[in-house]
Amino acid sequence: MGLNDFNYPLPKDLIAQFPLKKRDGSRLLVVDRKTGLLRDKNFFDILNFVPAGDLLVLNDTKVFPARLLGNKKGTGGKIDILLLAPEGSDPKVWRCLVQPSPKEGQEFVFPHEGVEAVFIKRDDNKIPLLEFENVPDVRAFAEKFGTMPLPPYIKRAAGVEDQAAYQTVYAKQEGAVAAPTAGLHFTPELLEKLKVKGVEIAYVTLHVGYGTFKPVEDLENHRMHAER
Repeated sequence: MGLNDFNYPLPKDLIAQFPLKKRDGSRLLVVDRKTGLLRDKNFFDILNFVPAGDLLVLNDTKVFPARLLGNKKGTGGKIDILLLAPEGSDPKVWRCLVQPSPKEGQEFVFPHEGVEAVFIKRDDNKIPLLEFENVPDVRAFAEKFGTMPLPPYIKRAAGVEDQAAYQTVYAKQEGAVAAPTAGLHFTPELLEKLKVKGVEIAYVTLHVGYGTFKPVEDLENHRMHAER
């Protein structure tokens, strides 16, 4: 069973490039499991489909601006780096996704504070390991100069507004490189209404990582990537 078995036409003009100003105004498809009936609703209507006494579990992970844009040392070619997580005990060595694919020993420079990086090798999962230089704290550097890692189907550069828009309203524990997108449509007001109705709310922290970007080709043999 391959991914192509699930192909369907999706017009590009139906892939929103900007979020709605009001989060819970997004569309919601409701499926009746008994009858199979499909209903088009708005996300704020979820209040009518979660009964009192139910437990709603939300992921409070927070996305950090993990995308760094730089250049190849020597040639000046553009390089696009997505920080995933530190590797081992050395805070300057990070697991990263790198486009275009780097060669071992290749060096990169960034247009801020003289920071550089070198591609050391790939780990057991074939993910590039980069060692950063001239920077005491890679995460702090990304917070200052990085951009939000928008999904690949968003065909535009991340803007300042995405720092809040591409984040759940209950995001708290920083460490994700992608938002838990199912939760993006909740608003503080909607969560409060659910509580008043009698719905219990609990939080877990699961940092969305490389697995969300890893291509799926063979569904039966695809190995899911671990997340912290």
